[in-house]
Amino acid sequence: MRLRATILCTLLLCSIALLMQPACRKKGNSEVVTAPTPLTFSIPQGFPAPHYNFAANPITQQGFDLGKKIFYDANLSSDGQVSCGSCHQQFASFVQFDHDLGHGVNNEHTTRNPQPLLNLAWHQEMMWDGGVNHIEVQPLAPFTAPNEMNITIDQLLLKLSANPSYKPMYKAAFGNDDITTQRTLKALSQYMLMLVSANSKYDQYKRGQATFTSLELQGYQVYQAKCNSCHREPLFTDLSYRNIGLPINTFFNDYGRMKITNNLADSLRFKVPTLRNVALTQPYTHDGRIGTLDAMIDHYRFNVVNDLATDVAVRNKLSISTTEKAGLLAFLTTLTDTTFTKDKRFAQ
Repeated sequence: MRLRATILCTLLLCSIALLMQPACRKKGNSEVVTAPTPLTFSIPQGFPAPHYNFAANPITQQGFDLGKKIFYDANLSSDGQVSCGSCHQQFASFVQFDHDLGHGVNNEHTTRNPQPLLNLAWHQEMMWDGGVNHIEVQPLAPFTAPNEMNITIDQLLLKLSANPSYKPMYKAAFGNDDITTQRTLKALSQYMLMLVSANSKYDQYKRGQATFTSLELQGYQVYQAKCNSCHREPLFTDLSYRNIGLPINTFFNDYGRMKITNNLADSLRFKVPTLRNVALTQPYTHDGRIGTLDAMIDHYRFNVVNDLATDVAVRNKLSISTTEKAGLLAFLTTLTDTTFTKDKRFAQ
């Protein structure tokens, strides 16, 4: 009896040990599946703790690679011409360069200016109006929008399954080759979460690795006095929603945050965009109506439209002299991070 009990105990321990090895499983002949390689998400110096819960979706090299392939795969649109990367181009800090609105399938236009994709781990809500409250859900909007990628989730999974290169990648990332919506969204999130921009001249200045010119330093002081309340360091956004005194675009009648909350106080409030890489992301505002940084600053100096919902930070316009404006423009260029826009890890 003692020998039998010992054998049963040994078999039980072996079974438990096998169950605790997610990197290995049998399929026909014994086959070893290599465990995914963890990737380190590094919080840049001076940044707060991220909002994203990485424990629920640990980033791995294989998950990142799968997400990047999906991000750039134009076949995942109804006409086979549009990918996530079409509207989010790396060299332009992941916006659609020099376009006021995004371009979707059949060259249809979206109703908003694509936002830059960077430092998303610190965002609780996505989109100009905050209508999506999790990065893992956000890709569903462009996939299914008729004027963006225009496919259903079922069609997306069929397209992924029909491409023989995907199943081995899902297997490498998740342990088996099942292609599911959740895995697809988690892989895309892993890629997008790694899009961290934190090595501009400004960042090097803050780390004591670079110096500002006198004009850049003057501009930094103007920024701190006039812009920092909304575009707060180090993310250069406070992630709030604000009405900056733009009149309604009567073609789109887009009232921003109010569409989500149904609160009149949120009329024409849109998410404060980051100023990081702002010199690369023109045109500006939610509908791309302002073409240059120069004109964007002049909006705050001269063109703010006051109504009850206009944010108090800009309601009386910003007092910025011509000299201060030149310094501010010089400072804003120090936020350009070319190591990010040229990083081969993120390239197609």
